[in-house]
Formats: sequence, structure tokens, C-alpha cells
Amino acid sequence: MATKKKTTSKTSSQPGLADIGVVGLAVMGENLILNMESKGFTVACYNRTTSKVDDFVKRGRAKGKNIIGCKSLKTFCKNLKRPRKVMLMVRAGEAVDAFIEKVIPHLEKGDIIIDGGNSHFPDTIRRTEYVESKGLLYIGTGVSGGEEGALLGPSIMPGGSKKAWPAVKKIFQKISAHTDEGVPCCDWVGENGAGHFVKMVHNGIEYGDMQMICETYQMMKSGLRMSNDQMEAVFTRWNRGVLDSYLIEITRDILGYREPDGAATLDVILDTAGQKGTGKWTAIAALDAGQPLTLIGEAVFARCLSALKEERVSAAKVLKGPSGRFRGDNDQMVKDLMQALYASKIVSYAQGYQLLQAAAEDYGWKLKYGEIAMMWRGGCIIRSAFLGKIKEAFDRDPKLTNLLVDPFFQKAVTKAQKSWRRVVTAAVEMGVPMPAIGSALAYYDGYRSERLPANLLQAQRDYFGAHTYERIDRPRGKFFHTNWTGHGGSTASSTYIA
Repeated sequence: MATKKKTTSKTSSQPGLADIGVVGLAVMGENLILNMESKGFTVACYNRTTSKVDDFVKRGRAKGKNIIGCKSLKTFCKNLKRPRKVMLMVRAGEAVDAFIEKVIPHLEKGDIIIDGGNSHFPDTIRRTEYVESKGLLYIGTGVSGGEEGALLGPSIMPGGSKKAWPAVKKIFQKISAHTDEGVPCCDWVGENGAGHFVKMVHNGIEYGDMQMICETYQMMKSGLRMSNDQMEAVFTRWNRGVLDSYLIEITRDILGYREPDGAATLDVILDTAGQKGTGKWTAIAALDAGQPLTLIGEAVFARCLSALKEERVSAAKVLKGPSGRFRGDNDQMVKDLMQALYASKIVSYAQGYQLLQAAAEDYGWKLKYGEIAMMWRGGCIIRSAFLGKIKEAFDRDPKLTNLLVDPFFQKAVTKAQKSWRRVVTAAVEMGVPMPAIGSALAYYDGYRSERLPANLLQAQRDYFGAHTYERIDRPRGKFFHTNWTGHGGSTASSTYIA
């Protein structure tokens, strides 16, 4: 537990001590340390397998740099300026809790523990309360950008104990990516689990973006019979327009990559996708909040389906369906695919922001939606020029309920609509699966429908379970039950939403 012995309060002027300490020397931890050191900060490091400390500091990439290697947590904490800032870059889950318990005895009131991993936001809510009860401060921060981002400038999304922000703001904003206008892709998100929640939604949108690009690739490859070189040229062109983004850029590079014998590397990769859980968490959070996060949900399930490789190989031998080639104008279909991908991307972000708004209301977070878009503008996996338009949308209307009704996005989706429908129709006719792009269109059609068939659904629920319904000729909030069979009685179930 944090001790309360009297100490002389010292600040960043303490000579010979580190500005921040990082626990965990896997690739993300190492790269963040090197990033911090390159920006003028002294960094202490510790790893549970202590041999890795010497491998990094004495023989590895940190050799000769302003980095202090430590072989124990006690020594590690003694080498930190007050308030001590301990950043955990360890595997999410039990390892975070274990390190919190190990480091607390070496800290004092006001010191800060930072979790920079992909922790589930309910864990961060719990840990913030627990660490604060010990007289310490806690930050749970999303860090996006992969290995390269950690080294050169990631997107950083911190939340937790607000009193901790002034102590880490300079470090975080200096090591983060910056927009072309010089704005750091890092700002305070909100209390307790807000930072990790925003990072989770970021990852869910990432799942959706990747799946939609994959569906577009599948249509080009299977339907249009395009070569990798032809697809590379298309993605190169798309990356100069409205789809300009990191994921489009790396897709271009992947399509052009070759084995030593000249074969396309992409073509020898097994078609089974992995996942680490953040997309699933996003879908579960949406279900808990009652938000229609259909596109991201389909992206998660698409990965699950891809993992059933042996079953799919067997099923392909007995399940029949269309497998014909697209017979229309290939050039026009490529143009249509670009518009369909763009419109679906808008839907993905619209759904993600609906979830952010619902969570803000549920947890009492005061999220700054435009600023979140700017945090994602550089450094992170979903970085794109598109995000600036989201910032502008919330600048126009801070209470915007859905991106689709913003004038810019409404106009963009209207322009794309005919192409979008042609793509989904062609995919269905050819048997090319498009779960994410197809669900995006279904969501768009559902959201723009003044009347949906849920009246029949409520009648069915009332028929078999006396679940009641509202009426169009009565005020909202008043519920009714019909004795549909004549022998069901007048007793109705209580009305609630699970």
C-alpha cells in the first residue's frame, strides 16, 4: 500500500532520475521507450525477465541512450522523478492487476500508474477506483499505431484520474503523432474507463474498415478477375482521393509485395483471420447499450467464419451457388466499389459514434467527439483524411445525433447510393459475400425508414408472451395488451428493456 512518510516534494528538476518509467519490454514497450527518449525524456525500464533489460539497454537498441535499466521494481521506482509515473506495457488482463499489486508498495501518495495496453474498459473503471483508494492516481490509455506508431508517434487516448493528466500531458503529447496542422493526436478523454472505451471503439471501427476493404478486394479478384498488379494500381489511385488512409495505403503495398521467386506473397497466405478481442468487446458493448453496431458485428463474425477453414473446404464441395464472372463494365464496377466502400465507411463511423454517445450518457463521460476524431487523425491504424470531416461535423453541431444527417455526409452518401446498391446487387448475384458492406446498406435503409416492421414484431411478442405494445394513436410511454386468442386473459408482462 502507498506509504505516507514525509518526503521532500521534488519535481522534474530532480537530476539523474527518469521522467517516466516503462514496465514491459515487448515490441510496443521498447518502441515507446525509444520514442520518449528521442523526444528528450529520460526513461527507466524494467521487465519481469530481467535478462531482457540488459539485452535492451546494454546490447540492444537502447545502448548509449538516456535510458536507465532496472533489475527490480524497487530500484525502478527509486529512479523515477516525483510524482512517479509508471507505465505498464504488459498483456491485458491478470498481468496488469498483478503488476499493480507489485508496484504499489514502492509508490507514494500522488504517484501515477498508467496502463498502456489494450485493457477492457470495465477493468479500467475498477482499477481506477482501486488505485485511487490507495492514495495514488491511475490512467488507462489506449495507444494505437502498432510498432511503427509506438516508435514514431502513436495516437494516445488517456482516461482515468483527471488529476494525473497535467503530470503526463507534456510527455504524451510530445511523443504522440501530430496532424499536418501540428495538433497532437492525444488529449484527455474522460474519467475512469473512458480512454480505453474510446480505444475499443477505435479498434471496432478498424475491424470494420479492414473487412470492407477485404470484401472489395474479393469482388475485384473473384468477380472482376483482376490481377494483383491491377488492384495495386486501383488502391494507389484511391489513396489520393476521399479514401486516403493508412489501411488503403498498406493494402496497396500488400498487393504489390512479392516473394523471392516473384510470386505474390498475398496469394500464399492462408485465408483464416485472427483477433485479440477488442472487436468482440465493441460488439458486446453495443448490445449492452442497445446500439445497432451491425457493421462491426458482421466484421467480427466474418473473422469467426474465416477461422472455419476445414469446414468451408468441405462445404464448398457440396453447397452450390453462383460462381460466375461479372459480365458488366469492369471500369464502372471499380468506380462503384470506391463509392460503396466510402459510403460504408461513413456508416461504420456513424455507428461507432452512436456507441460513444450512448456510453457517455451511461457512464457520465463528457466526451469531445470532434477532438476524438482528431486523436485518430494521425498515428493510429484508422488514420485518414476522412476524420477531419468528422471534426467539422461536430464543430457545426456538437449535439449531432448521427453522422449520416450531417450535411456533408448526407450529401456524400446520397452521391454514392446508386453505386452502393449496384455493388451489393452484383455481389449477391455472383455469390461474393459482402457481410459488412451489405449490412452497412441495410443499416442506412433502416435508419432512413420512417416506419419499420417492428409493429408486427411487437404484436408477435404480445401474442406469445403478453409483452405489450405502444400505439400510434396514444401517447408514447403508454403500453397495451391484446387478448389475441380470446382465452389468454388480460394480465400482461411488465415492460422493460434488457
